[in-house]
Amino acid sequence: MTALEFYNNFDKMTPVLNSFAYNLTKSIEDAKDLYQETAFRAMTNREKFRVGTNFKAWLFTIMKNIFINNYRKKVKANTIMDSTDNNYYINSGNVAISNKAGSNIMVAELKGMISNLDESIKVPFMMHYSGYKYQEIADYLELPLGTVKSRIFFARKELKSLIEKRYDDVNELRRQTA
Repeated sequence: MTALEFYNNFDKMTPVLNSFAYNLTKSIEDAKDLYQETAFRAMTNREKFRVGTNFKAWLFTIMKNIFINNYRKKVKANTIMDSTDNNYYINSGNVAISNKAGSNIMVAELKGMISNLDESIKVPFMMHYSGYKYQEIADYLELPLGTVKSRIFFARKELKSLIEKRYDDVNELRRQTA
C-alpha cells in the first residue's frame, strides 16, 4: 500500500475513530488526544500494516491498546507506595472519616420548619415533594391549578426565609466567637 493510499484510507476512518475514542474516554478532550496518538502511531508504523487485512480493526486495536496503556499509567500514578517501616505515613491518621451528623441535624430542623407551615401550603408542598405533579395535586385537593402552584411557591418562599433566618443567626454567632 502506498503512503497516499494509506493516508486516504486513514482519512476515511477519522469519524469512526473519533467516535470510538469518545466511547472509550467519555471526554471530548481526552478523545481528541487519543485520536491524535492513534494517528501518530498508525502513521509511524504504517509499514507494519499488512495489505489484505482489516484496516479498521488494525486502527481500533492501536487505539484500544493506547487507551489501556494510558489507563494503567493513571492507575499507577494514583497508587501510593510507602517504603517506611510499618507503613507509618499511610496509617498516620490523615484520613478523614465522613460524619453525617450535621446533615442529619439540618434535615431534622428542616422537617420541623415544614411541620410548622400553615396546612394550606404545607399539604400541596409535601405532595409535590413526594413526587406528585401539579395537576394531580390540584385534582386531589379539588383546587385550581394556579392555586396549587402559588401555594407551593409560597411554601418554598416561607421555608427559604426560615432557613436564611436560622442559619444567618448561626453564621453570625460563629463570626462573633471567631
